Amino acid sequence: MTAPISTAPPAPPSAPARPATPTTTHRGEHALRDRLLAARPVLVPLAAVLGALAVSTALAALAGATPAEAATALWEGMVGTPYAIGSSVNVAAVLLLVATGFLVAHRAGLVNVGGEGQICVGAVAATAVGTALPPAVPPVVALPLVLIVAALGGAAWASVAAWLAVRRGVSEVITTLLLNFVGAAVLVLAVHEEALLRQPVTSSETLPQSSPLVDAAHLPLLGVPGSPVTVGVVLALTGAVVAALVLRRTATGVRLAAVGQSRPASLRLGLPVDRLRFSALATAGAGAGLAGGVLVASAPHVLDDGLSSGYGFSGLVVGLLARGSFTAAVGIATGLGFLVSGGINLQLAAGVPASITQITESLIVLGVAGTAIWAVGRAGAHVRRARLGRSRPPQPSSPAPRTTTTEVPS
Repeated sequence: MTAPISTAPPAPPSAPARPATPTTTHRGEHALRDRLLAARPVLVPLAAVLGALAVSTALAALAGATPAEAATALWEGMVGTPYAIGSSVNVAAVLLLVATGFLVAHRAGLVNVGGEGQICVGAVAATAVGTALPPAVPPVVALPLVLIVAALGGAAWASVAAWLAVRRGVSEVITTLLLNFVGAAVLVLAVHEEALLRQPVTSSETLPQSSPLVDAAHLPLLGVPGSPVTVGVVLALTGAVVAALVLRRTATGVRLAAVGQSRPASLRLGLPVDRLRFSALATAGAGAGLAGGVLVASAPHVLDDGLSSGYGFSGLVVGLLARGSFTAAVGIATGLGFLVSGGINLQLAAGVPASITQITESLIVLGVAGTAIWAVGRAGAHVRRARLGRSRPPQPSSPAPRTTTTEVPS
């Protein structure tokens, strides 16, 4: 007699146990990581600034100044006296004007690298008008006229790059960068030729600069005791507020943002893409040109070949670090304005080249830009992994084990 014996294949290995619920320590670590990620927009620029300052301190030491001497000279040049503070604030106003124009163009997807040349051309235009006005013109007419002409000069200079970008598809980064050198050459030519703007040459010691602007075209002081701060600060803050309101609260700002996000989509929506891009870049040039007019209308009220002193590139740094925020632009322009003024005293008091401040700005830009590129690449990797996980087909479930019966003789 045979007895059936049921046999079955061995059971598959059991699946690994699910990890236990995170403990309180793990939850605290995750919360800390989330807070750090949320604070990244603030921590990254701060880390870049601290790193750049550390490198600059080392360079100052190599130049022969101790860290204490360099720090003291820099501090005295920034906030040591009311005059130093006022000079720093005036520089910050110029940088903010350039950065405001940059942010307007950036909203439309354009990068204005030509602030330096636009400052030069705006200053030349302002000087041409300010030195030709009769002395009897009242300030309420002369000063606005000089500043408006300066803004128009900068806008006209940026319009060259805007036209090439709109009609010929030439990158505005290349054209505005190259136009910087042409604009600087225009300024040098204007102050070295008597037929243009150079003051009358009376001796071999006559400097290559223009005649002073008429008194009615001078920017008035704010009246702070011992400080040279002018109403250019009010002008720069007003421009930043107006630009922020236009970009965030009006239909024009929405259209510019749409063009900056996607030109093909904006065209399908019927938006005048070419006109919006042209006007955005021209507005950026107007801001930089106005900065040139503010420089000429401030003491000593003359045009010389060292007028800009890199303000266009420093304003570009402000715009890049602000990342679309006008509030951040005000703070960064203030910080860089004090840094630029302190660099001048750094050279006078400690014998350290003032170009160290430009190295500091460059390191800050490299640090922030490098971190942004890394963050974008990491976010893209996360997106790709998520898409790959969704695209995988579901794994088939394992079939139930079959039971077989075998007869064994008794």
